[in-house]
Amino acid sequence: MGVLVGLCSLVNPLLVFSQSSPPTLSLQNSPTQVTLLDVHFQNGRQGWIVGAGGTILHTEDGGVTWKVSPRRTNVLLTAVTFADTTHGWILGQNGTVLHTADGGKQWVSQVSGTNGTLYAADFLTAKQGWLVGSRGVILHTEDGGESWADQISGTTADLFGVHFLNAERGWAVGALGVILATTDGGKNWMAQATNNLATFFDIVFTDNVAGWAVGTQGAMFQTLNGGQVWVDHTRSCGSPCIKPADLVKVQFSNALVGRIVGERGTILETRDAGFTWQELEPINSETLYGLSIPDSSQGFAVGDHGTILHFLSPDSNP
Repeated sequence: MGVLVGLCSLVNPLLVFSQSSPPTLSLQNSPTQVTLLDVHFQNGRQGWIVGAGGTILHTEDGGVTWKVSPRRTNVLLTAVTFADTTHGWILGQNGTVLHTADGGKQWVSQVSGTNGTLYAADFLTAKQGWLVGSRGVILHTEDGGESWADQISGTTADLFGVHFLNAERGWAVGALGVILATTDGGKNWMAQATNNLATFFDIVFTDNVAGWAVGTQGAMFQTLNGGQVWVDHTRSCGSPCIKPADLVKVQFSNALVGRIVGERGTILETRDAGFTWQELEPINSETLYGLSIPDSSQGFAVGDHGTILHFLSPDSNP
């Protein structure tokens, strides 16, 4: 049955919006008005946010209160991720990499070897991870960031998203319709065809074959064969035609439940592996850049003017 559902979603390029009960959206009290670019929750209570001007925020109560962490830099911070409860990384402009080994009590600079902007990271363990950034940069570490090795991406396009399923299989996405894939941990990266020049901001796979990539002007691409074929599900402009919102981040909490956030407060949600997507009524028009889904019942998004958004699903058993 699952295979039939997946095939139907590939055959029909039109988005069908689900009528299931939407999650409850609420704005959390933010201690800043700067642009917030990324958020990561290790669990339902412990979370981190980064943004402009070296901003780092931290919560220990699921966002009821957010505290400003001591500033380590003044550059734009673009991404934050944790491999476990103690080992985390923050990325930014000028090749900035900050690392913590104590759950964020201390953040220490690491030498990335690049002076470009780093946009995204994915760590499988406290030792092994990948970074992507401007001008096609892909960096890999096997020692928690004490040293970084440059991998040959084969492109000079800016790369904005990276996702690894395991130590061998991974993908990276970026400008000019670029989707790269590797089956050997990044020793070799190969381009996957999209026949589209959209800028892709993020990519996610829920298993070895099922994945989504999202980007500019409503770009939504789906694969059910590991990226051998990417099917265009880009959102239509409607009537009268209004440019579809840029889609910036996509995440799944499990094989069924996923969310996408983006420009003009856009939030899309699926509870059936992407067979249908429900567009939620935006709580405001602030563009959302970061997304974290600690479990299937809730999620967090961050964006312009210090926006911190919490969404709570009507039930935790879709």
